[in-house]
Amino acid sequence: MLPPSPQAAKIALQSLRGRRPLRKGKKVLINGAGGGMGTFAVKIAKYYGAEVTGVDSMGKLEMLRAIGADHVIDYAQEDFTRSAKCYDLILDTVAHRSIFNYMRVMSPGGLYVLLGGSKYAIWQAIILGPLISITSKKKMGINPWNVNDEDDLRFLLELIEKGKLSPVIDRRTPLSEVPAALSDLSKGLVNGKVVITVEHDGNI
Repeated sequence: MLPPSPQAAKIALQSLRGRRPLRKGKKVLINGAGGGMGTFAVKIAKYYGAEVTGVDSMGKLEMLRAIGADHVIDYAQEDFTRSAKCYDLILDTVAHRSIFNYMRVMSPGGLYVLLGGSKYAIWQAIILGPLISITSKKKMGINPWNVNDEDDLRFLLELIEKGKLSPVIDRRTPLSEVPAALSDLSKGLVNGKVVITVEHDGNI
């Protein structure tokens, strides 16, 4: 039996690989790169040799550089959808823009995958994504991830055992402080993951 593997890592892996191989040198942008899923995506994309741009708040940029991001963008200072740079693959964990904004910075034959965001953005990806994919060379939509893909689970386990992949842990928090941790998470103040510790008779 395979040991448990983080859901965030599975979604990141399947979104990066999908039906297309992620080749060395491909330009990948990850919006919301400093969160639990985003940090896994940065590390996995770098494992494949991609050139990775991470977008998040200023407080997370140094951490993103430390885990391998080649370029970082503070979303409060720069709108990457108005940049002159284009990307082969965009993973968006916090989508809130119009789907047409992302098209401007997609390379010919590029791929945009929505992993999370506003209801408006999700609706656009579901309804307009397939239409854009049919009428243009750019592919856009929501990741149809496979929860029970054993090959992906084995691959993640192999990366973990080789020391190539590990979660970014922001802090360890006792069970009594979970509400505060969830509040920080919702405000985007957490780098990667928060570990909840449970004490019993003074032992963790």
